[in-house]
Amino acid sequence: MNKTRERAVVLGGSMAGTLAARVLAESFSDVVVIDRDDLVGVRESRRGTPHSHHAHGLHSRGLMIVEELFPGLTEEVLATGALASDIGRIRWHFNGRPITPTDVGLVMLAPSRPVLEYHVRGRVAALPNVRYLERHDILRPLSTPGRDRVTGVLVRRQWDGAEIEFEADLVVDATGRGSRTPAWLAELGYERPAEDRIKIGLTYTTRHYRVDPKWFEGAQSIVFIASPAHPRGAFFGQLGDGVCVLSLTGILGDHPPTDPDGFLEFARTLPKSVIYDAIRESEPLENATSFGFPTSVRRRYEQLTRFPDGLVVLGDAVASFNPLYGQGMTVTAVEAMALRDMLREKGTGDIEPKKFLKVVADAVKTPWEMNAGGDLAFPDVPGERTARTRFANAYMARVQYATSRDPKVTRAFMRVAGMVARPETLFKPGLAARVLRLAPRIPEPGPSWLDNENTPNTPDTDLPKAA
Repeated sequence: MNKTRERAVVLGGSMAGTLAARVLAESFSDVVVIDRDDLVGVRESRRGTPHSHHAHGLHSRGLMIVEELFPGLTEEVLATGALASDIGRIRWHFNGRPITPTDVGLVMLAPSRPVLEYHVRGRVAALPNVRYLERHDILRPLSTPGRDRVTGVLVRRQWDGAEIEFEADLVVDATGRGSRTPAWLAELGYERPAEDRIKIGLTYTTRHYRVDPKWFEGAQSIVFIASPAHPRGAFFGQLGDGVCVLSLTGILGDHPPTDPDGFLEFARTLPKSVIYDAIRESEPLENATSFGFPTSVRRRYEQLTRFPDGLVVLGDAVASFNPLYGQGMTVTAVEAMALRDMLREKGTGDIEPKKFLKVVADAVKTPWEMNAGGDLAFPDVPGERTARTRFANAYMARVQYATSRDPKVTRAFMRVAGMVARPETLFKPGLAARVLRLAPRIPEPGPSWLDNENTPNTPDTDLPKAA
């Protein structure tokens, strides 16, 4: 594509910033990604992404977008020993029950987050018109005298304290949930965006192990999704070469411990014993570490009546989702493609920030509603439960039960979970009839093996009959 715009500056070099830089490179002669950390060539967790040590997965729609932007990237990552799986062959458990495994035709890629970022960032850094400005602190935006347009950013070099002004035709805020754009707007004389907040009090505690693959029975991962009856969850995934990551999750102050005995005991309380049995026989590779996620936040930029030209916001800087649902990277990828589409639509002209932020809001709306509805199913999570939310949660409890009985329901549900189908597809008459036939009433939760410790290895196939 002919690059007629001069410079774009991207604030933040994680997945959101890197995907933004990739699409901006099609339209700008010079793309500068600014971050406080070392980025290029880094394969380990870093200060700017403290959650990257924990279990991650890239949902199917996100993987499709990443593969479109970086052809061959999936094979490149898999060549390092990372694993991928059909999303319907992961051993998911909802409300204590395993799904009926089936081929959905959608791939979920689950390397470690630093490895995924390493490969994506390496592709972007190799572009001739992209450069990463590392170890620079972002101070504030630059603007016109009338403050109607952002014209660049002021940064400080960490090694000598020198301050540098970077002029830009477009500034993209991809700095994540700690974004200072609301404060910057106030300083420039604009309103701050309203915020939707859901306090979930989530804590991940993660430890890596060397595990015999037999425990996975051919699956890439074993996942226990937290529910009101079984509020403790787990993501146990193979990373390749016998190395596995186990992230235990607790909500509303129920923190999985970091000490070895407490970590093991927490794993013992999961509905099935398979993860507990696996790790108590396996070699831990490091001490456990925790990461807290107190609140999901959605900033409503689309509701603002005024917004400066030359600035857009995307990724977690707009909406940071409860990571239990694994939506963040995929939503970011969707937003990056929306930015690409708008740049192509505008040709050589400026994009309209308010219009773009409305498009971002549309991309966020459905996953946010799914996220918020799932969180509000927990009775102690504060928030308004509308009639629509209560109805959706009641129906989703039936759908999740039906996935344990019917592979057709599993396929439909996993297409929604993989973000390639809209939630409304679960209400199609034929599918709804199957769901309601299997679960005419809200099902009771699946049993826990702790209810009968004389038979600790409760098999996944030992399911109650439909309600």
